[in-house]
Amino acid sequence: RQQKWKSSVSTQAKMPPCDFVPEKYESYPYERMQKIREQNIAPSLRTYYKKPLLLHQGHMQWLFDHEGRRYLDLFAGIVTVSVGHCHPKVTMATQKQLARLWHTTNIYMYPPIHEYAEKLTSLFPDPLKVVYLTNSGSEANDLAMFMARLHTRNFDIISLRGGYHGGSPYTLGLTSLTPYKHGVANGFGCTATMLPDVFRGPWGGSHCRDSPVQTVRKCSCAEGACLAKDQYIEQFKDTLNTSVPKTVAGFIAEPIQGVNGAVQYPRNFLKEAYQLIRERGGLCISDEVQTGFGRTGSHFWGFQTHDVVPDIVTLAKGIGNGFPMAAVVTTKEIANSLAQNLHFNTFGGNPLACVVGAAVLDAIEEDGLQKNSEDVGTYMLLELAKLRDKFEIVGDVRGKGLMIGVEMVTDKDSRHPLPAEEINQIWEDCKDMGVLIGRGGLYSQTFRIKPPMCITKRDVNFAVEVFRTALQRHVERAT
Repeated sequence: RQQKWKSSVSTQAKMPPCDFVPEKYESYPYERMQKIREQNIAPSLRTYYKKPLLLHQGHMQWLFDHEGRRYLDLFAGIVTVSVGHCHPKVTMATQKQLARLWHTTNIYMYPPIHEYAEKLTSLFPDPLKVVYLTNSGSEANDLAMFMARLHTRNFDIISLRGGYHGGSPYTLGLTSLTPYKHGVANGFGCTATMLPDVFRGPWGGSHCRDSPVQTVRKCSCAEGACLAKDQYIEQFKDTLNTSVPKTVAGFIAEPIQGVNGAVQYPRNFLKEAYQLIRERGGLCISDEVQTGFGRTGSHFWGFQTHDVVPDIVTLAKGIGNGFPMAAVVTTKEIANSLAQNLHFNTFGGNPLACVVGAAVLDAIEEDGLQKNSEDVGTYMLLELAKLRDKFEIVGDVRGKGLMIGVEMVTDKDSRHPLPAEEINQIWEDCKDMGVLIGRGGLYSQTFRIKPPMCITKRDVNFAVEVFRTALQRHVERAT
């Protein structure tokens, strides 16, 4: 029998108090749930952890399992719970609408879609003032590709390696991570170019990124210059000169890569890339599925942190705090390209979804969540950077606001990914101590920390102490 790991490290971490009392769990026993999972739920829907969690209730930044155990949720249902689980304002607005009108489809006029369209587009700079509502991020990116091709009458679209833009057959061409690729033909007209990753890529230094924490790589750039950015732009030009026609339909990028582990580009990279695309007749698409709605702290939209204005912006996840909704925001001119024929979405802009979306925008403003993302996120990044300096296996800490990545390595010099079994142990230890974090990166080597934007500095102290304890246990195991 395998001996259970006993650590001499006692955790000092005290879970912050929470006065919310979950309801008693009254559904099927755990074993029956597992059986249903095995027999009736598609196996492609994988679960986290060796013994999957059976979650029962949520309240703001907290989740409760079937036994009533509380967890600090630092992954927010894959960066989707923006304002907090079952946020009272959003819940109340939804309940009110549930009793009034669920659905008519947008062939009729009804107040929620008009009120929401005005509210959402008011948050965008000119000329991004027209919205098309859909149900998921994949659907939104699918439509953005379609619009770019229709409008430019070109076909080729460029994306960055390591980018995730959806799992539908169309968007899989833009998604550039092997685990999501299936052995069927997709991606005709999609070209992935080198990712300007200043930690793992060939170039990068200690001043490249817009983050409170920089890489440990040295930098010899003169003031105002960035060698890494220049080199990555040369690679981008190389793709344009060799892999696509003289004119392209567009370029899509996340302001900070999400699934790939909060990867950030050198400052001004996107600005120059946008210019190169526009010179070739293409449109620039910003995938804000994870970076939007104040998560980066300094700005409401991720593209604003790069000082660019895209032609098309796609939104999902945090837009509905867990309700299935998404959107494409663009210019009137580009939107008109789609109006030459019919393009219809049954549930997009449904009354319930629009009420949820509006309530989420209200909660972000009233609860000061963009400012909270900046303050708490910066605090967390700096605290995690102390762990990077202390532990050899913590290779990189990066991000902005509450969009954070911690990349694990065998050692800082080689930057080789830490083996999966070692990462798994650290991850499981964090869960056992009451902290849920995500995973990402090409080798699943990066911890993704993207919590509901309502978390506090007290929560951060708890989470960082739990993570420190898990790292310390790893050191002990290794010796």
